[in-house]
Amino acid sequence: MTKAGTATTPIVFLHIPKTAGQTIHFELARIVGEEAVSPIRVHTQAEKGAAQMPPGYSLYSGHVDWDAIDTLPPDRFVFTVLRDPLERIASFYFYLLRKAEAASPEERALPERKGMRMITGQSADDYFFGGDPAWQRFIQDHYNNLYCSYLVTQKMRGRRFVADKKDTDLVREAAAAARGLDGLYGVDNLGALEQDILERTGQEITVAGRYVNAGPDAGPDAQPDLRWPKLAARLEQDQSLQKLLDFARLDQQLMIELGLASDAPV
Repeated sequence: MTKAGTATTPIVFLHIPKTAGQTIHFELARIVGEEAVSPIRVHTQAEKGAAQMPPGYSLYSGHVDWDAIDTLPPDRFVFTVLRDPLERIASFYFYLLRKAEAASPEERALPERKGMRMITGQSADDYFFGGDPAWQRFIQDHYNNLYCSYLVTQKMRGRRFVADKKDTDLVREAAAAARGLDGLYGVDNLGALEQDILERTGQEITVAGRYVNAGPDAGPDAQPDLRWPKLAARLEQDQSLQKLLDFARLDQQLMIELGLASDAPV
């Protein structure tokens, strides 16, 4: 597994944003070699109608759709990682906020930087629950029970395809899809991923307890601070808080069903 075109057992990391994915990607890329990593890291990088998992690579890793997974060799190793959903929501928000605040006013003014303007120019309440229909589609796709929608639709932006499903059906179908993967891990149990990669490739990776994007003041091995309390404190309206809790409710149920979270209310 060292050269594009010679992969026999591809590794497929379905990287859900803000689930320790950068750390995992860098380690997997190290053991397969950069030339064997698929260039499609984000679903928007693929041409419309083109394969998001082009043949011949040893590692497919990123925020990609996986509805064409059966085009890869049958001995592929497909896995994903889940994190407490409220922490994921908050971490993604603060990650985008840091990027926007670091950008110049000229960059934020560009038409394609609408997200930067939305996250810096208004309250957290309005960021999540204001804006036009196109903006709300972005919010729904990236924040509203993303684990469930991604697992069921196999698309990063698949929320609209499951919006009318009953909650119980969505969680049940997501759990079935998750159990159909070759590997499923929580961010607090990445030692199991290390062991599985060692058994499949004969090579070691080090991902447990490492956080590449833990925050601007944290080292690579530092445990990140809890983000959800900080986001909750920014919300000005009780109804905004309740709506964000609902954005995590089904994903929390899913993690409980999969044995990746304790049976506690969100």
